[in-house]
Amino acid sequence: MWGILIALLSGALMSIQGVFNTQVTEQTGIWVSAGWVQLTAFLTCVVLWLFTGRQQISGLMQVQPWYMLTGGVIGAFITYTVIKSVGSLGPARSALLIVVAQIIVAYLIEVFGLFGVEKAGFEWQKVIGALVAITGIVIFRY
Repeated sequence: MWGILIALLSGALMSIQGVFNTQVTEQTGIWVSAGWVQLTAFLTCVVLWLFTGRQQISGLMQVQPWYMLTGGVIGAFITYTVIKSVGSLGPARSALLIVVAQIIVAYLIEVFGLFGVEKAGFEWQKVIGALVAITGIVIFRY
C-alpha cells in the first residue's frame, strides 16, 4: 500500500513540476529553467543527506556498471523533454504520453532483463494493457 501511495505522489509531483518548469522556461529559457531544476534538486539532496545518515560519497566510485551514474544526465534531458512537451501539448496530454512511454519502456526492461533488472516473462495481458492506455490517449486527444 505504501508503494502505491508513493507512486501516486510521484505522478502528482511530476505533473506539478512540469507545469512549474514550463512557466519558468517561458520567463527565462529552457536551459536556464532546466539548470535551475537540477541545481535546486542537488541542493535539496545535500541538505537531506546532511540530516539523514550521511552515507559515504566515495561509494559512488564503487558503482558498477559505471553507466548507472548517468542518472543525472538523463534527469537533465527528462526535465528538458517534460518542459517542451507540457509547453506544446499541455499538462494532461503530456502526462498521458509520458506515462504510456514509461509503461512500455519499463515493460521492455523487465522482459529483456536490461540494466541488471530481473528478467520477467512476456505476458500478452500487459501488452493489451499498454494498448488500452494508448487507446485512452487517442480518445483523450479528441
